[in-house]
Amino acid sequence: MKKFHLTKKDDSWKLASEDSSRAIKKFDNKTDGVKKSAEYVKEHGGGSLLIHKENGRFQEERTYPKSIDPKKSKG
Repeated sequence: MKKFHLTKKDDSWKLASEDSSRAIKKFDNKTDGVKKSAEYVKEHGGGSLLIHKENGRFQEERTYPKSIDPKKSKG
């Protein structure tokens, strides 16, 4: 499964593939970043979106589409 990370870099949020530090897309704020990153992942075959806090620490993981989520738990 493809993995993507949404992280803060300087004054913007960036979406990058796990195997690359180069930004696929940049956003002015985290809310837009989460929404538009989810759309990007869905449009490009699905995968896992790992969302980080402003300090760089991991916050949560979302899988798109949900049907490919390997965990059988709620959430």
